[in-house]
Amino acid sequence: MQMKTHSIAVIAGDGIGPEVVAEGLGVLRAAADQFGFGLDLVEYPFSTNHWLKTEDIFPDEAFETVKGMDAILLGAIGDPRAPIGLMERGIIGRLRWDLDLWVNLRPIKLLDERFCPLKGKGPSDVDMLVVRENTEDAYVQKPEFENEGTEQEVASQAMRYTYKGTERIIRYAFERAMERPRKHLTLIDKANAVRAQSLYTRIFAALSEEFPEVETAHLYVDAACMRMIENPGSIDVAVTTNLFGDIITDLGAMLQGGMGVAASANLRPGSVSLFEAVHGSFPEAAGKDIANPLATINAVTMMLGYLGEQAAADAVEGAVAELLTTGRIRSLAVGEHGTQEIGRMVIEAMAVQAS
Repeated sequence: MQMKTHSIAVIAGDGIGPEVVAEGLGVLRAAADQFGFGLDLVEYPFSTNHWLKTEDIFPDEAFETVKGMDAILLGAIGDPRAPIGLMERGIIGRLRWDLDLWVNLRPIKLLDERFCPLKGKGPSDVDMLVVRENTEDAYVQKPEFENEGTEQEVASQAMRYTYKGTERIIRYAFERAMERPRKHLTLIDKANAVRAQSLYTRIFAALSEEFPEVETAHLYVDAACMRMIENPGSIDVAVTTNLFGDIITDLGAMLQGGMGVAASANLRPGSVSLFEAVHGSFPEAAGKDIANPLATINAVTMMLGYLGEQAAADAVEGAVAELLTTGRIRSLAVGEHGTQEIGRMVIEAMAVQAS
């Protein structure tokens, strides 16, 4: 039987991106060796450094090649030497929008209560999956400025939603809720104040008829933020808009231990999809071997599951869980463990599990 090989584009990016991606790739290669699949890794230099040298952000030829691959592993994008938003929109935005990666999937799972800032909350209280719409809303609309630079300036950027975009993300969320034991789905919007979001409310109600096994709930986004602090265990799967999803998932990241462990998938189911840590590029820490690579390693776990290598995904997830729950990783604070040290620990834990 011929070994299956996965083609993966690697964009390490800015700041700590190259360091955490290197550890993610080390874990990925170890998983490939352990579970018998091949890797065709194509590493791209696209970053602020590359742009400063060449004026290229993401050339069309390279983008066309990436479109034909199985997955993309992204480090971090952002550097104060570039205009705000230039690199983010040129790399992350282009991948999300031009590849139509319409699902942003953010698991929020606490592994040990010592990492949660909420008093008395443990792993049974924080285990949710947020399904965020990824290609609509204000982020993709053109900003408009009237009388720019004057005291009469007016700035606007539309919150725009389509039936297609809304229906497919809510349907996907129902399908994911069906896969989980609780089968519970919460819609998060602000339709009482942003009336355009009644499209979400109406489609959610209609689709709930197709999924009678799924128990449903509805929260306005401000109430959802309070609920995530007061009673995070009440939320199992949640579906929300692009803008609100960006905000509440970072809140959720803190519940599970911080941005250093939070990963996300940007999916177009059945097509090339993007996996990344959700933290920033942290340029102050670049090259110091102090950045926590667990978020990138967790993104590798998500990527392996998407590629159909579930046994490998379970092994990586299990290794990370073992390190966090036994105290071998003492803290998630920056500098508590070295970047390369954590990468080695995960690979070693995988080997122990396999023996």
